[in-house]
Amino acid sequence: MSTADAERRQAAQLPEGDVVGILLEQHARIQDLFSDVKSAKSEHKQQAFDELRALLAVHETAEEMIVRPVAQDTVGKEEAEARNREEKEANKVLAKLEKMNAGSAEFDTLLAEFEPAVLDHARHEEQEEFPSVHAGRSEQELKRMGTMLRMAEKIAPTHPHPAVAGSPMAQWSVGPFASLVDRTRDTINAAMRSR
Repeated sequence: MSTADAERRQAAQLPEGDVVGILLEQHARIQDLFSDVKSAKSEHKQQAFDELRALLAVHETAEEMIVRPVAQDTVGKEEAEARNREEKEANKVLAKLEKMNAGSAEFDTLLAEFEPAVLDHARHEEQEEFPSVHAGRSEQELKRMGTMLRMAEKIAPTHPHPAVAGSPMAQWSVGPFASLVDRTRDTINAAMRSR
């Protein structure tokens, strides 16, 4: 059984709308997209990367806004800050990948270096952060966090913004504005591709 399958199985055991279940499902999807990007060619590779990039940007922003403040209370400030630092570094690499030609060898090399860092980050969340968040909050609070996470994802940027990554406060103040720009850019790019 793959790690992604295990994450989906674990998520399925949690109540509908539980924040940890939502995040586990997203971790599984991120793994699927890494596989898709690595095996795809030409335009499909770029589309798969665009989906991965958007999911990572939205996912990490929402975690920083909703989960990390709770994690500071449940697992400790040091652990929460470690995850934020990892996300800031990942955001820098994601920004570099976004500027590259997805068909280039340089892109493939950087993606191959990036994937284990992302998966290691997810493993730390799943083994250290999520259990303490889950144990430290009631089922109702976890569902409310899930709702808040989904709402944060709707206003989160879809492209990396290294200057604000890793800072929940910056995400709350800059994120919604960056999201407007990103989502407008995404819509224009989609329209241009469909011509």
